[in-house]
Amino acid sequence: MSHKRIPKRKAVIAAGSVVALGAAALILPNAMASQTDATEGAAPRTVKAAEASDLASQLAELLGEAYAGAYYDSGKQQLIINVVGDDNNIIVQAEEAGAVVQQVDNSTKELTAASQTLKADATIPGTSWAVDPRTNKIQVTADSTVTGAKWDQLESTVNTLGSGMATIKKSAGTFKTFVEGGDAIFGGGARCSLGFNVVADDGSPAFLTAGHCGVAAAQWSDSEAGAPIGTVEAATFPGDGDFALVKYDDPATEAPSTVNTGQQSVEITQAAEAAVGQAVIRMGSTTGLNDGEVTGLNATVNYPEGTVTGLIQTNVCAEPGDSGGSLFTADGSAIGLTSGGSGDCTVGGETFFQPVTTALAAVGATLGAGDAGAGAGEEAGAGEEAGAGEEAGAGEEAGAGGDAVGGEEVGGEEQVGGVEDQNGQVEDQNGDGVDDESGLTNNQ
Repeated sequence: MSHKRIPKRKAVIAAGSVVALGAAALILPNAMASQTDATEGAAPRTVKAAEASDLASQLAELLGEAYAGAYYDSGKQQLIINVVGDDNNIIVQAEEAGAVVQQVDNSTKELTAASQTLKADATIPGTSWAVDPRTNKIQVTADSTVTGAKWDQLESTVNTLGSGMATIKKSAGTFKTFVEGGDAIFGGGARCSLGFNVVADDGSPAFLTAGHCGVAAAQWSDSEAGAPIGTVEAATFPGDGDFALVKYDDPATEAPSTVNTGQQSVEITQAAEAAVGQAVIRMGSTTGLNDGEVTGLNATVNYPEGTVTGLIQTNVCAEPGDSGGSLFTADGSAIGLTSGGSGDCTVGGETFFQPVTTALAAVGATLGAGDAGAGAGEEAGAGEEAGAGEEAGAGEEAGAGGDAVGGEEVGGEEQVGGVEDQNGQVEDQNGDGVDDESGLTNNQ
């Protein structure tokens, strides 16, 4: 994203008519009314990814304790609902709403209790866990630092949960946070990514980034040696999330609600909840544009700095310098802010993102009013076109990601680096930086 005005003639991917995940546009009774009145289950509905999370939350309320999670089948464009038990009335209700029913053994209550056991007995740096609704189990992941007694402790805890409740896999690399981002931003010798421009609760222009960036430095610049452009207003990390609100120091700053991909901009029209199986895109100042899908929700990650809860797990790759950046959909929905993960864009791994909806609610900010704080009478492009490669501030292209990676299990020799730089000057900044394994790229 950019905090600078984008010329009107710049290519923009319009979001079109997008259905907000939390909106009331898809109301369960209406969805059911559109189906056949037959007593047997109706044919599954084709639903858009943006509708899936909203329909799932409505079914969760309707089905009560029988509901055991849901995921989105992007190939068939269907919502799969996990149901515990064989109550035919409940199954028919879910099918009449247009979902595909998958009968499973583990209830939401049982999975939640198992997660609490992991929290109490296996909060080990380098581990993470999240419920995988596709398998109806908790997927526990351990990075390369979890060995010896730590591995034994983790494995023993998982075994106490009982068979069929959880699985463990090894991940390449180590779980850590990373700085750099949508537009690269710099503070305190570290680099992060600007996630999404927002409007603060007092109407002033601001942006969201990762919380571990917000606690690393109080002020941030859009160039390595430039003057600060924003001051941290609030930051959470570790704990219940990884997000920060940074207010622009100049109240007249134009902060358009777009993500700059380097070639064009994606207009961001709303914040939306993620759904397992949903296709998502990440932009990063280190690794450029990458895509993948959501693999887990409400993930717990045990970073060296502490435990972070409530994250989105994906298989989108990212590398150091992508933290705080944007996770979004092709139709213009803001989904997450890059937190961290393991691996890189060569070997793959896991990536975790802070849900945008949670961050917005916590800081009282909103998306959408991109011209908040814009100077009166100032016209887009009036002699202010981004020239000489200055598309995203300080000559850098938009980014956003985290230390993400593609969800592969460790199966061979770990590879490091080997990713071609896609972002011009960022290559030089990375070359000058010293990765101290804390996740912050220090520029000396």
